[in-house]
Amino acid sequence: MKQSFSLVIAALLICSFPLQTGLASEKDIELADEAKSAILIERDTGAILYSKNQDEQLSPASMTKIMTMLLIMEAIDKGELSWDEKIRTSEYAASMGGSQIFLEPGEEMTTDQMLRGIAIGSGNDASVAMAERIAGSEEAFVEMMNQKVKALGLKNTKFQNATGLPTENHYSTAYDMSIMAKELLKYKAITKYTGTYESYLRENTDKKFWLVNTNRLVKFYPGVDGLKTGFTNEAKYCLTATAQKGNMRVIAVVFGAETPKKRNAQVMKMLDYAFSQYTTQPVYKKDVELKDVQVSKGTQKKVKAVTSESISLLTKKGEDTKAYKIKVSAEKTIAAPIKKGEQLGTLKIEKNGKIIVTSPIVAQETVEKATWWQLFKKSMGLFTHGGS
Repeated sequence: MKQSFSLVIAALLICSFPLQTGLASEKDIELADEAKSAILIERDTGAILYSKNQDEQLSPASMTKIMTMLLIMEAIDKGELSWDEKIRTSEYAASMGGSQIFLEPGEEMTTDQMLRGIAIGSGNDASVAMAERIAGSEEAFVEMMNQKVKALGLKNTKFQNATGLPTENHYSTAYDMSIMAKELLKYKAITKYTGTYESYLRENTDKKFWLVNTNRLVKFYPGVDGLKTGFTNEAKYCLTATAQKGNMRVIAVVFGAETPKKRNAQVMKMLDYAFSQYTTQPVYKKDVELKDVQVSKGTQKKVKAVTSESISLLTKKGEDTKAYKIKVSAEKTIAAPIKKGEQLGTLKIEKNGKIIVTSPIVAQETVEKATWWQLFKKSMGLFTHGGS
């Protein structure tokens, strides 16, 4: 059985566009005329503000590492990986060409250091070392990457490696990349890495290594704090960027610009457009408690259902606004075991009966299945209590 409730918040405002539908009159503007494909979305709502050939399958080059970083952050969030764990570099990982942090076979770095190497320096060697730690091999990690693609409902992405190095049948789209970026940005800690312009590895050694962010907009465009560049001869110059001003965070993706200057110019044009034309009204932050869900046959009686991401509403600047309804539906009872992050229900924002935003609500923590003895003790406690 499911239980629903509604909240009417008159103070917050919304305009009447559906989730992931272009808000701008896209035919009237051209923001990325020197890119093969592009997209501009608002992060919290997923609303598309501009797009060009958004579903064209193209080589993403090192933007592939957005998915690699997403799986790293998920592993940390689940407690399967720690920031200070030392990751050993295999001969295979050390052999990666292209952009790298020059890991040597047998060299160890912490997860924190490896992620800096990936996010700032676009290290292919660090990406493979982390892939091997999480999944046992790069091949198994690639399977995880493609499983995540399916879980996100993406139809035009397929990965063959964790790095974006050129290979056949490895592709994505501007739209798919924006959704992967949106998912990655659920983890606030990631912009500590992607938003750093320069850092060092192997400090206090004679092999001190200077990292400079391949995304120069981190330094030169206010509010930009990620996410990932890409370049190969096939892909040309690519960038998935994100920037925040006030309550509003946007994601801009460009594929196939001829030069880094043209790539950056297209992205800056999209960011300028977003921040000049739209504003965001925050509703919930990530991990806000919304409901208690009863747990059967578990080590505890209840688990809290929380928001899985920040929830906001997007309005055109100067637009008239109206009240809206928030509806939260969740399972009344769920059987253990329950994993942290497991979907327990859905949050919907509606206007005039039309769904504007849909977002999963998830378990705040893991609840293990109770043993026979634990269940026996519970039942005896209830029996004793009932007879007193």
